Amino acid sequence: MRELTYGDVKAAADRIAGRIRPVTVAPLDSGAIRTAYRDPLDERASRPCEVWVALEYMQHTGSFKARGAQNFLQAHRDAGTLPEAGVTIASGGNAGLACAWAARQEGVTATVFLPATAPAVKVAKLRSYGADVRLVGDEYAEALAACEEFVSATGALASHAYDNPLIAAGAGTLLEEIRQQIPGLDTVVVAVGGGGLFAGVATAAQHHGVRTVAVEPENCRALNAAVEAGHPVDVTVDSIASDSLGARRASRMALTAAQHERVHSVLVPDDEIAAARRALWDHRRIAVEHGAATALAALASSPRRTTDHDVQPGPGTLSRHYRPADGEKIAVILCGANTDPSDLTSPTEPN
Repeated sequence: MRELTYGDVKAAADRIAGRIRPVTVAPLDSGAIRTAYRDPLDERASRPCEVWVALEYMQHTGSFKARGAQNFLQAHRDAGTLPEAGVTIASGGNAGLACAWAARQEGVTATVFLPATAPAVKVAKLRSYGADVRLVGDEYAEALAACEEFVSATGALASHAYDNPLIAAGAGTLLEEIRQQIPGLDTVVVAVGGGGLFAGVATAAQHHGVRTVAVEPENCRALNAAVEAGHPVDVTVDSIASDSLGARRASRMALTAAQHERVHSVLVPDDEIAAARRALWDHRRIAVEHGAATALAALASSPRRTTDHDVQPGPGTLSRHYRPADGEKIAVILCGANTDPSDLTSPTEPN
């Protein structure tokens, strides 16, 4: 698979303009995020960092996935390669919802394969978008195999949750919109699963000289492990955020993007992901997935060991937090909100 380019992201932005909801950004309270360690002999006046949250969970279908799905289908329609059999995908998560939604926008059929054990609420949501839902087997692998057989038998267009240049380029349009609203943006912080959102955002960020902080749960680290190994590898998936960040292997496209300059890898523990999610609810009444809160956890967490403190790591370097510099402008992408908010409580008054 070829390397994703900034031209792909720009083409996607033009292609999906007017078909998706532009992202909204909102500033966090000044001083909410601690900045890096300062030399006590440094007499210069300190400046708080500026941290903004990009509210992409307000996107169609409740996640950023709508961007990639729309770009994928529109590109195939423009190229005359969208078959009468429509599009198909094996996914009961955000990717499946986005595929079904985009297919309805394009007036084509989406056939979505799920294990028979899939929650009824997901099945109902998919059908509300007009999808033909096929329940097969008890595991995702069985649903995927059925999906592949369906492609062979019908000629339907196979979509993927993240490992496709059109999907990743569509996700990368987020960075373009964020930069328009935050002039002088220094850093974008993004949660990583299989790497579609990361690859698109990091590719656009690299073009503009913006730093990308790629954040994963400690026990769900497909991208970090790929950078460490030099090639995609399978990893164990065991995290509170694995429902949305639980890819066992990052895409090669994401690995290539992670090897660029200005990309930093951060791993955060589950307890800090949960704390970041609760903080968003307590202080902003924002209810997001654990996967979305993973990005914020990289800024809100405390250093885990003295050798980690306030280091700005290089590509592939393991760190357990990211400490902004004085005056740094940062955007944290809150990428999805398809979650059950019943476990969110309000032990403190909003700031």
